[in-house]
Amino acid sequence: MLRTSSRRTARLRPFLTLLATLLCSAPRVSAQDASASIAGSVVDPLGARVAGAVVTLLRDREVARGTTTDTQGDFSFEALPEGRYRIQASADGFQLRRTTQMFLPAGARRSVDVSLPLGPLETDVTVTAAANDVLPSQIGAPVTVLDAHTLNVIGKTDVLEALRLVPGSSLVQTGGRGGTTSVFIRGGNSNFNKMLIDGIPANDIGGGIDLSPFATIGIERIEVLREANSVIAGTDALAGVISITSRRGQTRIPNASLSLDAGNLGTNHESASLGGVAKRFDYFSEFSRLVTDNDLPNNQYRNNTYAGRFGLAVGHNTDVSGTVRWIDKYYGAPNGVSLYGMPDDAFQTNRTHLLGLGSQMQFADKWQGSVRIGLSDQRAHFMNPTLSGQNISGAGFGDTVTITGANGYSTTGRGVLDFGTYDSQSRSARQGVYGQTTYQLTQGVSLSGGGDYEGEHAFTDPDADPTTTRHNGAVWMEGRGSFVDRISITAGLGYARIEGYASRYSPRLSVAIAGRKPAPHAVWSDTRLTFNGGRGIKATSATTVDRSLYNLLRKTVAGAALAASEGIGPIGPERGRNLDIGIEQGLWGGRARARVAYFHNEFVDLVEFVSRNLLPQFGVAPEIAAAVGTGAYVNSQSFKAQGAEVSVDAMFGGVRFAGSYIYLDAVVTRSLSSSVTPQFNPLFPGIPIGGFTALVGQRPFRRPGNTGNLLIAYTHRRVDVALTGYFAGKSDDSTFIVGSDINFGNSLLLPNHDLNSGYQKADLSGAYRVHRRIKWYATVENLLNQHYAPTFGFPALPINLRTGVTIAVGGR
Repeated sequence: MLRTSSRRTARLRPFLTLLATLLCSAPRVSAQDASASIAGSVVDPLGARVAGAVVTLLRDREVARGTTTDTQGDFSFEALPEGRYRIQASADGFQLRRTTQMFLPAGARRSVDVSLPLGPLETDVTVTAAANDVLPSQIGAPVTVLDAHTLNVIGKTDVLEALRLVPGSSLVQTGGRGGTTSVFIRGGNSNFNKMLIDGIPANDIGGGIDLSPFATIGIERIEVLREANSVIAGTDALAGVISITSRRGQTRIPNASLSLDAGNLGTNHESASLGGVAKRFDYFSEFSRLVTDNDLPNNQYRNNTYAGRFGLAVGHNTDVSGTVRWIDKYYGAPNGVSLYGMPDDAFQTNRTHLLGLGSQMQFADKWQGSVRIGLSDQRAHFMNPTLSGQNISGAGFGDTVTITGANGYSTTGRGVLDFGTYDSQSRSARQGVYGQTTYQLTQGVSLSGGGDYEGEHAFTDPDADPTTTRHNGAVWMEGRGSFVDRISITAGLGYARIEGYASRYSPRLSVAIAGRKPAPHAVWSDTRLTFNGGRGIKATSATTVDRSLYNLLRKTVAGAALAASEGIGPIGPERGRNLDIGIEQGLWGGRARARVAYFHNEFVDLVEFVSRNLLPQFGVAPEIAAAVGTGAYVNSQSFKAQGAEVSVDAMFGGVRFAGSYIYLDAVVTRSLSSSVTPQFNPLFPGIPIGGFTALVGQRPFRRPGNTGNLLIAYTHRRVDVALTGYFAGKSDDSTFIVGSDINFGNSLLLPNHDLNSGYQKADLSGAYRVHRRIKWYATVENLLNQHYAPTFGFPALPINLRTGVTIAVGGR
């Protein structure tokens, strides 16, 4: 216990050191410089200065002062007392915009630039597509922002349900609520996406992320970038970036809320929150508990989540904020009931701790920077207490079932449900330091640079010392500029060094060209051509590095000599190349927008285990292959994904309509792994089947060729209503019952192509404010009561309902 406590103290020491440094460095304010000031500029969606804009200074939601921008679009407020302020800017033909709240200490001088959106659709800046915050109209990248209002209207408890509204995303959950959930962005693997919570990575080592335990509590917004960005997001951002921003306290009088709801399937959900500000300090905390039985035996799910965000204004121009997210999950794992006719008695628990401490600093009017320290700790425990089913030769067989695929193939038999008692525990931890700085060279040109350093630790025994440790570092630089009020360019280059891997560079370019400039009152204007291209990299798990060809050879003197003589170096990171070409059209003065894009993604140098007899096909000499035992991990797999993406978004008054469609053509182009050796079912002679993964020439599993989504929302005074839909076409998959039928053969395998059926998931949410402080709400998921299985053999939930009330007090 003492050793564990000392390790935790050592990992927290960087947080305490940074906080102490910032607090000690806060300058004292004399009576002569006690007044503060705010200065800045107002620009349009293309970055051009807006003269004559009305700028209002708000303090505690009250108007403190007002002014208009000069001929250069500049404004300033001088001799301000210490307090919390927001800037509100408006101009004829543009949407009113308010900045986030900021604390202005005595003697401070803040620089604030305000970008005015043309219509109601573009009210949030993006944080994933560029080093500094920009409006989506000022970049060319495919990015979607789900703001607090959208998250509130759809009424979902899980982040994964909100992500169904992101164009180009395919969500796959294994079974009912709490089942392992993956997101595939534009055909990339589920571990090709970097997930950040207030800038702190939430992925497991190797990039994997299970979305099922992440609740929507304490979230201000979710942003998704649908392309690689290993320049500023680092490794694992091979296909996309998911960035979550936590809520912060806003009101001088504390704002407290309590929500209670219940529904069918033994579901109940409670949450409580408290937030506010006190001089230099802001705080927000929320706790939630969700319990459900789902609709199958041994499929109970429990989720306890705490989310907190705390901020402190230090000195004149420094804002320190801390992030906490604690998740405790229990899930009964019945396995694929449709494949075995009965449930397993296994269960799993997961515990995730994320801690972050960051500092945002403004060194001068044109120079700002930030530094963050992040800790993550993830523990998993899977337990199969007994042998389920009928014991035959030490294996537990399920009932006799008939399995039918959407491709028309069918088979009948019994499969091995489990092999008896199994207990597995694992743990991974990460500590990282992330920093960046931006300097505004001219009005429309900025230069940014930064770097990060991470230590990753893998444990086979969660309470012992790590079995594997690796250290990674990266540096990057990015420039962004707007030219002739029509062209926006963002270009960057990153360099990453991952311990045990070869180092790699990652370039990125994003261009947006305005064919027609935005016009406030025009029906047809704001035409943009966009181009995005870049490369991303990803590190795999620590195990693949330890058992890579290079590392295995280095274990012996003779092997090291062979590696040196043949020029065999460290395993390389997995790489991706992304291309996106699109056209965007604004309509009705910014009230509607449509986008059509073609994308082409290639994922190469993917790491897989290759058996000794197949290594020569990778170019490895037979004598070297013979020196690595059964085989080794090498960069030998690749696949590509291309397609078209169409999205529409419109808002008229209180009605919001959004929808998207994606056509995906993905294919495995190369693989030497023994797991892609074709299997054969004697019932379907001559048809090769991928038992565990897609074969070369096949579509990767669980990537439908057609997907789409829909949002129709209505807000008026006391009423909120939202209808959401998610649509998926047929997809390739497997039963994964390899050598496990009653004769330990493959008679329960089915051909992969179009094995899984397409489906539609429609949800309806509504809320009514009975009183200023009381809200009734209800959510119905799977409104049409469709029977479907996103993962073949694991049926999704039938129609399910939750309804309850929220009571809020304070908050002024």
